[in-house]
Amino acid sequence: MNKERLIIFDTTLRDGEQSPGATMDQDEKLRIAKALERMRVDVIEAGFAIASQGDFEAVKAIADTVRESTICSLARAKAEDIDRAAEALAGAESGRIHTFLATSPIHMEHKLRMTPDQVVENAVAAVKHARNRIDDVEFSCEDAGRSELDFLCRIVEAAIDAGARTINIPDTVGYNIPEQFADTIRSLLERVPNADKAVFSVHCHNDLGLAVANSLAAVQAGARQVECTINGLGERAGNASLEEIVMAVRTRQDLFPVDTGINAREIVPASKLVSTITGFPVQPNKAIVGANAFAHESGIHQDGVLKHRETYEIMSAEDVGWHTNRMVLGKHSGRAAFRARLEELGIPLGSDASLNIAFQRFKDLADKKHEVFDEDLQALVSDTRQAAEQERYQLVVLEVTACTGETPKARIVINVDGEEREATAAGAGPVDATFKAIESLVQSNCSMSLYSVNAITSGTDSQGEVTVRLEKGGRIVNGHGADTDIISASAKAYLNALNHFASGLQRAHPQAADV
Repeated sequence: MNKERLIIFDTTLRDGEQSPGATMDQDEKLRIAKALERMRVDVIEAGFAIASQGDFEAVKAIADTVRESTICSLARAKAEDIDRAAEALAGAESGRIHTFLATSPIHMEHKLRMTPDQVVENAVAAVKHARNRIDDVEFSCEDAGRSELDFLCRIVEAAIDAGARTINIPDTVGYNIPEQFADTIRSLLERVPNADKAVFSVHCHNDLGLAVANSLAAVQAGARQVECTINGLGERAGNASLEEIVMAVRTRQDLFPVDTGINAREIVPASKLVSTITGFPVQPNKAIVGANAFAHESGIHQDGVLKHRETYEIMSAEDVGWHTNRMVLGKHSGRAAFRARLEELGIPLGSDASLNIAFQRFKDLADKKHEVFDEDLQALVSDTRQAAEQERYQLVVLEVTACTGETPKARIVINVDGEEREATAAGAGPVDATFKAIESLVQSNCSMSLYSVNAITSGTDSQGEVTVRLEKGGRIVNGHGADTDIISASAKAYLNALNHFASGLQRAHPQAADV
């Protein structure tokens, strides 16, 4: 029996990036986009082109590079937003403009300050304008989960008549429960006269922990596109997790009349890449991609799995990418093998100079570790690119002393605008002392809202990956650092965050301005 296609629309690079501290630069976005393309994601929402020059350039770079997925840009229901999105998507093999307008009474009254008639008029004008710029247009009824059904039917019909090929029904604030949300989708499909002329999509948030459940209920009710993110990344409590949607549909083919075209073996590598770049660790018990997702400690479970895997596993770990991309290279490995593996991972370094720097760092790492894994390479490349950039603050020397019963001290030398500066500080621990020494030199007056340490791979020789989140003047930035020495990784992460502040790395929220 032939199954209908469930379109997977990934918004990690747009809605996912709206998570506080998850801002990504163009190079990082491009790496994730290539990983999504390898996964065979149908639609990649690459960003919000009008939000900033950086967002525009990132959308354009992805549109110019990725050929196997449709590339989408978000746009408010404004001509200038739509034109900017069209400009960014000009080089796409397949492009889509995604425009939106709120439809709930609370949003129309308090945010838009528009009457229902004005909202319909603006939505129709936006869709028509977008169709004049591109063939593939999606319209979203923001806060549809709290909208009146009669009004939803009216605006959806008008948007389809205006040329929208996809109609998205978001549960923007995660308010719905599965049965209720399924009823909304089913009612729209039944009541909207031209519903057969568009694909109905859903975009669920996880405020009540129901994003995946709501999305799957909507699919059973007739939705044929799901908007989701890697690791469930997104605003507030996040979005529906791509990995959970895909594997739920694939595992329960007895219940779903659809299937996806996703290459599931790329799920775990993509999850690790997004986690590395954003600094948002994946909880160990996270479905599909958590470290414990296929682990068994109970003797009863272990015995059952050893006798027959399906006694306690409803899917194969290898099918979603666990243990399939393990690389074992050492200090005797050559440059050609190193370059080849980077290219397989979708992270070519470009120039020979960049390759030489990365290869030397690989050799240094191989001297410290018995095995080098793909996760190590992802962190190594990120670290190399940071070092290659023109940074205001660069680590030169770090010395830390920490003895039982004595106050830890750190001596640090950093290069600031080409001039080496040195400081010593004491702290509650070696990391605290290191950060205080850095602050005594740079006097950034930032406040730290997150300090996170994660082992990139297993073993005591694993690289530690540190994320530091700093806040100042309403801006939030993440800094990342990786090293087999956690203190060094912490210093790198702190300086990386400071460099982001110095470079002006920031991003406007898509709904920050008046719509």
